Amino acid sequence: MTTLIAVRGDITRQRADALVNAANSSLLGGGGVDGALHRRGGPAILEECRRLRATAYPEGLPTGRAVATTAGRLDARWVIHTVGPVHSTTEDRSALLASCYRESLRVADELGARTVAFPAISTGAYGWPVDDAARIAVAAVRAVPTAVEEVRFVLFDDRAYETFAARLR
Repeated sequence: MTTLIAVRGDITRQRADALVNAANSSLLGGGGVDGALHRRGGPAILEECRRLRATAYPEGLPTGRAVATTAGRLDARWVIHTVGPVHSTTEDRSALLASCYRESLRVADELGARTVAFPAISTGAYGWPVDDAARIAVAAVRAVPTAVEEVRFVLFDDRAYETFAARLR
């Protein structure tokens, strides 16, 4: 049985087997969670991302997919990079957002991770409303059969924390 919890905090300061990165498709760093994980984790993460771009993902990581790298200097074994969809008011992209969580847990299972920390994928620069993102994230994680023992949603601000915590109750 997987335990799901919400915590208010900085994902780069979490101790877990795997930290999930809300990456952009380039895998080469960016703003928000992506930039923060790359900065705190150090150059080893970017080095592995560059190798992935040169081999498995020359066009970039597709939206909804996930891939793992080292966690560098972070207090984790791996970073699982996933590319969330940009929110749209004219096209339903919720299946792609749910896929980010499912695919990240699939990768976590392949790695043998028992604890996984997720940010609120797509809610920053990609504009996904936090209440809808929380609904999709929690439903997706609850529906996935996984050996992961703890899924932690790490929320950077009070509003996101309260929204995810309410969904978990």
